Amino acid sequence: MTKQIHLVIVGAHCGDGEIQAGAIAYKYAKAGHKVTFLHLTAGEKGNPSHISVEEYRKQKIAESEKVAEILGADTITLDYKDAELTFNDEIIIHVATLMRKLKPTLVITHWINSMHPDHAICPRIIQAAQLKAGLSGFDLEGLAPHYYGYLHSENWEDMDGYVPDIFVDVSEEYDTYLSALSNYWFIMNSASFRYYDYYEALGTVRGCLNKTKYAQTLKYPLNANIKKGANIPGLEL
Repeated sequence: MTKQIHLVIVGAHCGDGEIQAGAIAYKYAKAGHKVTFLHLTAGEKGNPSHISVEEYRKQKIAESEKVAEILGADTITLDYKDAELTFNDEIIIHVATLMRKLKPTLVITHWINSMHPDHAICPRIIQAAQLKAGLSGFDLEGLAPHYYGYLHSENWEDMDGYVPDIFVDVSEEYDTYLSALSNYWFIMNSASFRYYDYYEALGTVRGCLNKTKYAQTLKYPLNANIKKGANIPGLEL
């Protein structure tokens, strides 16, 4: 194995990062690399009617731990409230400090345009934290500066302007990815969106375009040096 990388996948809610890049995560974990899912909130406000918001928060965190176990990843859920994320210095410094601790080789997060405000704020936080984590002029708990690159991943709620740049072949990982997703209650039981069916079909469609059985896609940040292809730059397996 080449030098171990650390892939950190950041979602606004438990489940976002997993559905967007869970098969990619598993591909790298299988190859012996470190993978972490970081959730800014649990996504607890979408609770089913029979349990409270706090009960559903605990349930979603437990589900995220099960999914991460199957995908060979670690998982972290922060204490911010679902549907109440705010772009401010407090959360930016919090995330930047955490990034200095985690030392990601690459971060994958939401696309910048979304129908969900939490999703749209998440990549802004990652971009702002990138600067604070990387510059030595910011003293964050005495931790050494760490600069990371980031890419965007594909979510049905974030499709405005999302045109993929990178198609990752996840043909060997997709069945395990789908099995892992089935541990989330909302993916299997949502009355408002057929999550499981959508992502099963999306992997197939992206695979067709990639001439593989399944694929997941990534997109460069705006104004980045774009290199379209089938490999994640710097993370070739």
